[in-house]
Amino acid sequence: MADGGPPGGFAPGEYITGTRTAQPHVPGRMGTFDWDFRAGRLDLDRSALAVLGLRAEHYDGRALSAARLVPPEEAARLRARARLVLRQGVDGFGAYYRTRGEDGVLRTLHAQAQIRYDSGGRATRIVGVVREADSPGRGVGEAAGRSDLTEQLASLMAQTVTVDDVSAALNDREVLGSLGALGLILGMVEGGRMHLIALPDLGVSLPSMERPRLDEPLPMAEVVTTHRPRFLRSPKEFRRDYPTLWPGIEPFPLGAAAYLPLIADDRTIGVLGVLFPEPHSFHDAERNLLVTLAGGVARGLEGAMLHGQEHDIAQNLQQAMLPRVIPTVPGASIAVRYRSARLGRNVGGDWYDVIPMADGTVGLTIGDVQGHDTDAAVVMGQLRMVLSAYVAEGHPPATALARTSAFLRELDTDRFATCTYVHADLVTGQLRIVRAGHLDALVRRRDGTCEWIASGGGLPLGLSAEFAGSGAIDYPVTRALLGPGETVLLCTDGLVELPGTDLGTRMRSLSDAVAAGPEEVEALAGHLLRKAARLNGGDDMALLLLRRDDTARGAQDQPPDTART
Repeated sequence: MADGGPPGGFAPGEYITGTRTAQPHVPGRMGTFDWDFRAGRLDLDRSALAVLGLRAEHYDGRALSAARLVPPEEAARLRARARLVLRQGVDGFGAYYRTRGEDGVLRTLHAQAQIRYDSGGRATRIVGVVREADSPGRGVGEAAGRSDLTEQLASLMAQTVTVDDVSAALNDREVLGSLGALGLILGMVEGGRMHLIALPDLGVSLPSMERPRLDEPLPMAEVVTTHRPRFLRSPKEFRRDYPTLWPGIEPFPLGAAAYLPLIADDRTIGVLGVLFPEPHSFHDAERNLLVTLAGGVARGLEGAMLHGQEHDIAQNLQQAMLPRVIPTVPGASIAVRYRSARLGRNVGGDWYDVIPMADGTVGLTIGDVQGHDTDAAVVMGQLRMVLSAYVAEGHPPATALARTSAFLRELDTDRFATCTYVHADLVTGQLRIVRAGHLDALVRRRDGTCEWIASGGGLPLGLSAEFAGSGAIDYPVTRALLGPGETVLLCTDGLVELPGTDLGTRMRSLSDAVAAGPEEVEALAGHLLRKAARLNGGDDMALLLLRRDDTARGAQDQPPDTART
């Protein structure tokens, strides 16, 4: 761990409750801390030093010095979870964690803090309090304990979007600590078998069967078939009731377990297993608590499964509306990419197309229909096919775009669309560019320099037809030259727009990324999409790259003609 890095061993960011404003815990011995990521400093008051088991005269103020108190297995878990928390951009958190002080005593501590971010959204500081924690499992059956734990899990489930999110949330240290549990197991019913998707991270091997059948003598299978929870209070009950499972359980430090059905729409979709280190009586209040928690997990899991189904439908619809195959074009190399930044049923209206023509030229189109829903995707598919048809019929670029705009208006939809169309002659290198409210084309020259081709543009498709009325729709044509070995990029605004940043700055950044990227178009397309995706701008992204072959001959020695006609 570098001195200035986010948690490699210290508490902040480890196990998050998911609340935007963390609720305070009743303190025992408590101190304050202020961790400056950039400076690598962790300022602790005298009480915090005592809680951590550090002597003031031995502490040099570096975060790394405090991190060394954390046992290696705990530090590894902290690093992985801290990265996730910081990516989520959550403001407040509460966390249990362990340290071993200079006196050799292993302590369980609790931190409550706020994460501070700079204007660019980067975490810079964590400030808060750290206290000695009581035994995490104490009092879980009491009313206050039940309320706190139910709220913790409800908060975690509210943040889950996918089944993997549910799996990660279940082994959150806050939940395990409140339950006094070793770990949680999550199994889902699939095709008459139990599929384990979450296992506790205990540093030991938990015996499990690979997708066991539901008719096998196993506690999770029994819960699915009976729809009733199963409480095993001691190893003796494991040995007596599940003899085939016992040989694997015996060497494992497991004292008791609760297996709870996850029920949605009157059917058991899975099982939640809660593992305890010591024999456990499971009094009525605790059984009720565990059943209540299982209900919350079932709702989170049901929502995640529904989300996954909706996301698959949306993705399939989007892909069905895009070209299934990009044609081979003599004299050029072509690469396309599409990435949805939306979740669930949201689907974008971005599209691209490559249209070879009978005379050996090629049409390149890219566009974006307003909105992020199935209607936008359907309109996108219609526009893409109509524009392709007009281009294939041989209509000049301006005419093809004008007719497409009129078609969109006749659809009687409130949607509009932006689009850029480039007609490329790969023998001469001549480009004819028309734009309907969309981004310009970007060209990378042979010497590696890049330029946006400033081209005249008209209104977006649909709007231009509405404002033109019965008159002609005007789309100016800009001419440019693409030399041998040079590449043209068309993209949608998801590749350059980022909330809170200047569009001109982002366009220069994209130009720099193209200039610095690989020459081969497939590698360049992947390079650009990865860089854009890391910025998480929240919009769909589509791009189309065409590189004219190095062997092309014709007008490459002519000066480029950028006159608008």
